[in-house]
Amino acid sequence: MADKFIAVAGNIGVGKTSIVEFLATTYGFEPVYEPFAANPYLDDFYGDMKTWSFHSQMWFLAHKYRLHRELEHTPGTLVQDRTIYEDAEIFATYLHRSKRMSDRDFATYRELYLAMGRSLQPPDLMIYLRCSVRAIRKRIKRRGRPSEQNIPPAYLRKLNELYEEWIGGWTASPLLVWDSENMDYLEDLVDQVAFRKALAPFLS
Repeated sequence: MADKFIAVAGNIGVGKTSIVEFLATTYGFEPVYEPFAANPYLDDFYGDMKTWSFHSQMWFLAHKYRLHRELEHTPGTLVQDRTIYEDAEIFATYLHRSKRMSDRDFATYRELYLAMGRSLQPPDLMIYLRCSVRAIRKRIKRRGRPSEQNIPPAYLRKLNELYEEWIGGWTASPLLVWDSENMDYLEDLVDQVAFRKALAPFLS
C-alpha cells in the first residue's frame, strides 16, 4: 500500500504542476500527472462538445479510476496532479449545467462515478489551491500554452465557482487550502516556511 497519497486540486493555471514538482523535489515524493493528452476523444470533443462530452468524460473517468486504484497499491509517498473527483464534480458537472451533456448521459456518468467512488480509498491529504480568475488569466498568458490562450474568462469563473462549491463540502480526507495567488512558496522564503509548517502535521 502507498505510505501516503496526497492529491492536489485546483482550477487551470493555479499552480498544480508547480506544487507537485516542489513536493517531489523537496520531500522526495513520487509525482503523478494527469493523463490528459492520451484521451482519444479530445479533438472530437473540442470540435463538438455536445456530441462528444459523454465519451470524453467517460474516458477520463475510466482512466482516473484505474490510476487511483494503482496508486492505492504503490509504495512510497505519492502526490497527484488532479484527481478523479475533479473530473466528475467540476468538469462533467460543468458540461451538464452548460447543456453540453444531456440529463440522461450525466445521470449514467454519475451513477458509475458514485459506484466507483465507494471502492476508492480517499487521499490522505487534499491540497486545494485557491486563485482568482484574474491571476489565473495572467499565468495562462505567461506560460504560453497555445491550447489555453483562448479560454474564455467566463469559463474560468464557472470552474472556480464549481471548485469552491465542491471543496466546501469535501469531508473525505484532511484538507489544506492554500492561497496560491498571494502566497508564493517558490520564490518567497517566508511563504515557503509557512507552507512547510502548514504541511507538516499531515506528513508526521
